[in-house]
Amino acid sequence: MLTIALRTARARWVTFVGSFVALALGVGLITTMGLGLAATLDAPQRLPERFAQAPVVVKGDDVLRVPVPGGERTGKLAHPGPVTPELARRLASLGPTTEDRSFPVRAEGGPKDLVGHPWSVAAFAPYTLDTGRVPRSDDEVVTTGWARTGARIGTDHGPVTVVGTVADRGFEDAVFWTDARAARLSPAIDQLVVVADPTAVRDAVGDAVPDAVRALPGEESEVRVLTGRDRRHADPDPEREREALLTVNALLGTAGGVTGFVSVFVVASTFAFAVARRRKEFALLRTAGATPGQIRRTVVAEALLLGVAASATGCLLGAYGAPVFVSYLVDEGLAPRWFTLGDATWPYHAAFWAGLLVALAGVVAASWRAGRVAPTEALREAAFETRSMTPGRLLLGAALLMAGLVTLAHALLTDPSDLLHRKTYISRPMLFIVAFALLSPLLVRPLVRLIAWLPARLPGAGGMLIRENAAAGIRRTAAVAAPVLVTVALAGSLLGTTATLNEAKAAEIRQRTTADHVITAGPGGFDPATIERIRAVPGTEISATAATAVHVREEGTALIRSDARAVDPAALARTARLPLTAGSVTDLDDDSVIVTEEWERHTVGSTVEVWLGDGTRKTLRIAAVMSIGTGGNGAYVTPANAPGATVDRIDVRLAPGADGRAVGAALAEAAGPAGGRVLTADRWTAENRPGTRRTTRTGLLLVLGIALLYTGIALAGTLVMATSDRARDLAVLRLAGATRGQVLRLVAGECLLVVLVGAIAGTLVAALNLAGVRAALGLLHVRSGLVVPWDALAATFGACAAVAVAAAVAPAALCLRRGAVERAGERD
Repeated sequence: MLTIALRTARARWVTFVGSFVALALGVGLITTMGLGLAATLDAPQRLPERFAQAPVVVKGDDVLRVPVPGGERTGKLAHPGPVTPELARRLASLGPTTEDRSFPVRAEGGPKDLVGHPWSVAAFAPYTLDTGRVPRSDDEVVTTGWARTGARIGTDHGPVTVVGTVADRGFEDAVFWTDARAARLSPAIDQLVVVADPTAVRDAVGDAVPDAVRALPGEESEVRVLTGRDRRHADPDPEREREALLTVNALLGTAGGVTGFVSVFVVASTFAFAVARRRKEFALLRTAGATPGQIRRTVVAEALLLGVAASATGCLLGAYGAPVFVSYLVDEGLAPRWFTLGDATWPYHAAFWAGLLVALAGVVAASWRAGRVAPTEALREAAFETRSMTPGRLLLGAALLMAGLVTLAHALLTDPSDLLHRKTYISRPMLFIVAFALLSPLLVRPLVRLIAWLPARLPGAGGMLIRENAAAGIRRTAAVAAPVLVTVALAGSLLGTTATLNEAKAAEIRQRTTADHVITAGPGGFDPATIERIRAVPGTEISATAATAVHVREEGTALIRSDARAVDPAALARTARLPLTAGSVTDLDDDSVIVTEEWERHTVGSTVEVWLGDGTRKTLRIAAVMSIGTGGNGAYVTPANAPGATVDRIDVRLAPGADGRAVGAALAEAAGPAGGRVLTADRWTAENRPGTRRTTRTGLLLVLGIALLYTGIALAGTLVMATSDRARDLAVLRLAGATRGQVLRLVAGECLLVVLVGAIAGTLVAALNLAGVRAALGLLHVRSGLVVPWDALAATFGACAAVAVAAAVAPAALCLRRGAVERAGERD
């Protein structure tokens, strides 16, 4: 069997080149993604940055710990407590201490996320002066290189002079004041560096905790003592790199999954078409005495040879491609700057055997059909395919279609919000794509006749010939249309779903906002004096709100975080329209909370145990319930239940008869000194219109790029095979009087027709998926339109059409270079 397979591969190399390229590329991509995944799983443990030279760092615990059966669950506190002066004095008795403070700074021409510190903590990074000297007075600062020495800069804390610069260490943009000035600007001690024995520090903290930190009801509070690698928890946003790695992990996993899916799809489609065009060859082998088992083993042996060669080539491609891809992720800011490939070898093994498995899986059905070819098939000369749909294919396609519809209906009836999750709307289209591809022979002939109805009635025989050729060669048409179906369906489903969700979120924002103006704060929020200045503007009603969070324990084991806003209920009722399904906003008080239907307990009047943003445990009554919507409705509490939260947004409603322009100017004058921006409601809504996150957009483009690349390979391989098989047909057309240009236009027209069939089928799949998303939004009480990405669908169709026409016309032109009589007299 191997000898026959080798000779067949050598003689029919055109048949296998498309599958080889597709499989090699798939293995290369899987290798690249696997190496990236291995790097995220084996990432080196990060070292401290801001406090790399500090022996011990003490900070208020910012981790919420909630006991559950069998252990505890942890969450990130929205408002962790500071180190109290009492604890700082006690620790000072052990050795020298340095108080650290971090506070937002707005500076003219400065970086966006600028942060201020006292100069004494700079030594623990360590920051060292590159130019100038240390600050000695209240209006002198040192910067991390973003401003030159001697510059006079205006800040929200007054004008300052840059007297020195330090090297930028990459993890923050900072400005350093004198210790005394920093203490006045931010009195709270965020962290404390202690030069003493860590054991003594822990003992002192353990004795002082009841006096230093509020004791939570039923919980034991603590202050964190950080040494060694744990000092990185005192760095700014210590979880950002872990979250970035998780994002990269999800991105690579999704891309790898789609690569595997499309690889199987393309290889299976290519092998199926190759077996169909070799029916007479297999029939002759059967006539010569070959058994069905021998035929099947021959086809499997061909796939085995192809799989080994393509997998080895793909692993080599992945070894060269992975470093380039990782560099791209780092350069684009999708991965941490230190992210690099490790020395893992398991991705090569996984990719090689996955490629071999894909090749064998793709040929299973084709080999079975090859073994069923009867010897009498060698006598057939009809080009019209009488049986393009086998019972097994029909049964499997119908089963997958029913499974997709049933699971979609089940999700709509039980948990419609699940359809809005990224993992769901990326994976769900696969089921419908496979189902439509399996059932494509049933769709091809009706679609061909529908699309070509008008061209077939135009003067001349071209339209009629295009229609009949496409309708007669159902397998060929279905094989060409299948990869187009995949790409168009993925583009329409993924881009359409993200656009629809963005539109739904924007609609929610518009529906919730009834204010005339919205004032947004800069870093640090609004201080009480600024709020009072804004409140004093005549002709206005204001609602000042602050961002916070609450945690709730559900089902006894899960700790769920819900973003929340601290509000004045009466003011909120005048400036916002919450999507309530029960209760009233004005019923909210210091002993209650407004929740969404997504909470385990969401009945008005019932109580729920929550942990507030500072970790305080409290039992609150449910005052009102909101619809789930797109998942961003959050929760609402009063300021009394958001200790430590700073007002960052003020909604303003104009009194009847008030001059909107004059009020806007007065609001801008009141909010300007604190860095507030005054926007009309329409402008604020437009500026805050949700968009697709950069990592999500990159992942979707990567998935669609893989699909489009595979489509090009599949189209080229299938059409080169199909066109080379039709050399006699083209020659007969030339003998019938058709010019060379007419024949090539006929080939191009047929390609365009077939690509359009695949595009329509893919659009139907996308429409089915988008209909499910729109139905889910309706059940979640979100009123917004359905967004169909027509431009992306048109671009995808254009790219597929260009590849298809080039892949068909080029070999057809080569075939026509030989004499028509010679070609017409060729035998198979």
